[in-house]
Amino acid sequence: MANKYADLIDQTFYFPQEGFDLENGYLTFHGIPLKHLIDKYGSPLKLTYLPKIGKQIKTARNLFTRAMRSLGYAGKYNYCYCTKSNHFSHVLDKVLEHKAQLELSSTYDVALVRRLYEQGRIDKKTTIICNGFKPESYLEAIVRLINDGFENVIPIVDNAHEIDYYEQHVKGDGVGIGFRVATEEEPTFEFYTSRLGLRGAQVIPLFKERIQGNAKFRLRMLHFFVDTGIKDSLYYWGELRKAAALYANLKKESEDLHALNIGGGMPIRNSLGFEFDYKYMVREIVNNILITCEENEVPEPDLYTEFGKYTVGESGAMIFGVLAQKQQNDSELWYMIDNSLMTTLPDAWGIGERFILLPINKWQNNYRRVNIGGLSCDNSDYYNSEVHESQVYLPVFKEDDPEPLYLGFFHTGAYQASISGYGGIKHCLIPNPPHVLIDIDEKGNLADKLLHERQSAEEMLGILGY
Repeated sequence: MANKYADLIDQTFYFPQEGFDLENGYLTFHGIPLKHLIDKYGSPLKLTYLPKIGKQIKTARNLFTRAMRSLGYAGKYNYCYCTKSNHFSHVLDKVLEHKAQLELSSTYDVALVRRLYEQGRIDKKTTIICNGFKPESYLEAIVRLINDGFENVIPIVDNAHEIDYYEQHVKGDGVGIGFRVATEEEPTFEFYTSRLGLRGAQVIPLFKERIQGNAKFRLRMLHFFVDTGIKDSLYYWGELRKAAALYANLKKESEDLHALNIGGGMPIRNSLGFEFDYKYMVREIVNNILITCEENEVPEPDLYTEFGKYTVGESGAMIFGVLAQKQQNDSELWYMIDNSLMTTLPDAWGIGERFILLPINKWQNNYRRVNIGGLSCDNSDYYNSEVHESQVYLPVFKEDDPEPLYLGFFHTGAYQASISGYGGIKHCLIPNPPHVLIDIDEKGNLADKLLHERQSAEEMLGILGY
């Protein structure tokens, strides 16, 4: 009877697959020998595989440019990185190395742009899209960028009051702006319309009242974003067509308008069984916009995307060691890990996000259903369901085995560090794990670098004022 963990994976998924394979009985991630990293740095361990970032950018560019070429779409494609998904310097280095543009969300994001410019990593021609609801500090920071000669700053107007501020404080004329249109949420959502952006019926009247004929402004971009992401559903296609139709009607009024920004939301793999036809979806997005523009006899726009999670999500992983197992009743076995899931993977408990979960070793052991328990004392610090299953299955092991069982959560590169507060105070004072960067050197070999040591007690106590 085939009851080894390796048999379970082989019967359930195509394996090996991109990014995952076995080498000498141990799991590898993009060719990285994870057991080697565990032996070198211990567990728990956070790692980032930097080459994956560039690969994602290249893939998206190829998908859009090929779709445009095959359909005869005259507009250009522009890849923007949504900084809020991961602000780390090593991430921005890779993003900018591949000539991506930037999308910002807050006042301190503008400070980050300033630092990038001072370090020579961007210039004043870089496109900088400023999104989100804007308190005065954010508005002031945006205006300073524009007045300092950054040529392609595009504030995306979220409400009409923004226009007042720009009109009063921007020096000179012809400042480029964008409008964000609020999308309707999915029928199952708790509210009907997104809190972000202008109502669709408000867009053209606001343009005619405040922008048309006003030398101060040029309307360059219409922006929309579906919060639940890009997916092949009647809801998504309906929202896309509405945005394209609004663009076409607005273009008839505005000669300067040339860009449609469809936001982010491209999904990433959260299961070995993940299926998403990227080529089909991108082609259909381009085709829907093209058809709408042809029907309205307006030139098709340049397309912008703001992919954040798609850019960095699949580059990240978290590795834990199993400290012990606890049989709490006849049916529930707990694997207790050496860190907290709440503090290292907050998406898992906060919004029920699921990641690819695989053991690093013991693939030839039998498997059984388990719950994974974190170190904190909180009732929510657990993980016990997968996207493809209602339960988690992992290898059986004996506690006196000379080698512990190690578990990896993969494609964790977006949002986790920001939401959990990287380097701050964690629940039950459980420290951040060490963070290792993996890159490819000039000779094509994998090279690892320790970015940060495990967070120390002294660092936490200093934050707390001791």
